[in-house]
Amino acid sequence: MTQCNVSCVAHLKWQQSSRMDSKSYLVQMNGNGVHGKALNGNGVNRKALHGNGIHHVNINGTLYPTKMKSRRQRWEVKPSEMANNTLNPIRAIVDGMKLTPNPDKPMIALSIGDPTVFGNLPADDAVLQAMKDAIDSQKYNGYAPSVGYLKSRQAVANFYSCPEAPIEAEDVILTSGCSQAIDLAISVLCNPGDNILVPCPGFSLYKTLAVSMGIEVKLYNLLPEKSWEVDLQHMESLIDERTSCLIVTNPSNPCGSVFSKEHLQEILKVASSHCVPILADEIYSDMVFPGCSSPSVASLSSDIPILSCGGLAKRWLVPGWRMGWILIHDRNDIFGSQIRQGLVKLSQRILGACSIVQGALESILNNTPQSFYSETISFLKSNSEICFSELSTVPGLNPVMPSGAMYIMVGIDMDHFPDFKNDVDFTERLVTEQSVFCLPASAFEYANFFRIVVTVPEEMMLEACARIREFCQRYYRPRSCDSNDLDQ
Repeated sequence: MTQCNVSCVAHLKWQQSSRMDSKSYLVQMNGNGVHGKALNGNGVNRKALHGNGIHHVNINGTLYPTKMKSRRQRWEVKPSEMANNTLNPIRAIVDGMKLTPNPDKPMIALSIGDPTVFGNLPADDAVLQAMKDAIDSQKYNGYAPSVGYLKSRQAVANFYSCPEAPIEAEDVILTSGCSQAIDLAISVLCNPGDNILVPCPGFSLYKTLAVSMGIEVKLYNLLPEKSWEVDLQHMESLIDERTSCLIVTNPSNPCGSVFSKEHLQEILKVASSHCVPILADEIYSDMVFPGCSSPSVASLSSDIPILSCGGLAKRWLVPGWRMGWILIHDRNDIFGSQIRQGLVKLSQRILGACSIVQGALESILNNTPQSFYSETISFLKSNSEICFSELSTVPGLNPVMPSGAMYIMVGIDMDHFPDFKNDVDFTERLVTEQSVFCLPASAFEYANFFRIVVTVPEEMMLEACARIREFCQRYYRPRSCDSNDLDQ
């Protein structure tokens, strides 16, 4: 065993043991530069150290160049640019609100898009049994492939495939909720400096994800007077050579609107003429009220490449199970292998969706009775009609009747409510005085509306509407009164 002494300003001792061709060496640093010499086992000197603070450490006959690095003098750990650029518009609005409910009235939260909050919309027994069976089988406790089990992907493909838009297992990527599906879709289609077209009002996550990745968000208008149809002329005017994705949300969060087949075809015509791929957010697929229909975007086009995002969260009432998917529709092979491979690579960042839910997925899709879907939709329609009917007669409010999903948007004629600056101020005071929390539409980039979630029990919906009416009656001012006040 050869003992090596290394002197580098302070005397640091390092011992190396080897049966190989060991060398002993001495390194000495001083203020005039760096010099040194190496000695082999026979006492032969060999140059081992060079100027500029770089020396070669000789271990077992091999020279490894190393550079003397300066030591940090203090701790300084900063968040990344991506973290700093990540902001949820809903949180930005809500966190700044002063939400102190009236202690004399129990809180009614109409702000959270979670159908399970009040316990009145439980998952179907067949869905729960599928999960129990998956757990009891002990087959799904390990890692699944990052894109999902082949059997589970095939089950999703079978469930959504149709003659107009056929898909196979290879066209399905399973994700950790629909949120991750949207994240992967934006990530695979867009580079920093690109832009995406996003509905306004629209789901806040699109902007949160895009801005954090250096992608510009261009908001295209939806028209409340036309049941939230797209302003096609405005949407088309936003497209340029850096537009990498058009997001179409149908049925809509936050509007509860459902586009007709004809309107979807008009949207597709714009995308086709400008060669812009579509990200179709269809998490509320088939949550459509009776009398309406909403075909998938992919079923209406064979030439536009489409990534359709969905999941179990809303239709099956299990948002916490975090099971989503991307359906790849690419019949003209425009995406080709590169987009598919890109999605696979991106999915490997978190190694895929929950394996237990994947194990239950085939049974959930195949065994959930139609009556479960029908009863859920019937309840949502009834609550929406109650809310619309009650608030339509409140002076100063203009609700827009939804056709699906779980939401209704209510316009505020701010000219009649001079005590409030905007929708945020209005909804903040509604909490303070009436303990009713509705989400101001500013959280969706849309002013002077608020969104109501219609999943609460019926009696709670009626109570909430009565409190909103009382609140509005207290602060409503006819325009003639406003004019008289200004003349005084």
